[in-house]
Amino acid sequence: MEIRKASPDDLPMVGFITRRTIQEVYPRYYPRGAVEFFLDWHSDKSILPDIDAGEVYLLFDGGMAAGTVTLHEDEITRLYVVPNLQGRGYGRALLDFAERNIGERYGRIRLEASLPAALIYWKRGYRVVDMLTETEMYGDVLCWDVMEKPWPDKKGE
Repeated sequence: MEIRKASPDDLPMVGFITRRTIQEVYPRYYPRGAVEFFLDWHSDKSILPDIDAGEVYLLFDGGMAAGTVTLHEDEITRLYVVPNLQGRGYGRALLDFAERNIGERYGRIRLEASLPAALIYWKRGYRVVDMLTETEMYGDVLCWDVMEKPWPDKKGE
């Protein structure tokens, strides 16, 4: 497994991984309007500035892109693994990478957890610090948790 910074040439791959995961997983958790919101929120025009800022990473295994994560200051965003490749440790590897990079720099890690991922983050030690809602297309209400996890102090280890 290799995790490397995405380049602008990787935009189609990052977009594909992100939107395919949303299209296949999110309809089991969210109404149609919320799924459409996520797809729009993660359009190529939203992803490209993050790539240009050097915040987007791709995970490769045997030359195949399996997942992506975005590190924005003290926050993990856009962590997705291709649905048919889930359960192979790729998400864990991306989360370990993101936590280490953010935690060592900021002393804590923040993220906004979608319903499909909230339990995973809870098991990793994240705790809810805020709960947000937004009314979307078709009057659907999108709910999500803002979660935070402290990074262990290296002196205390």
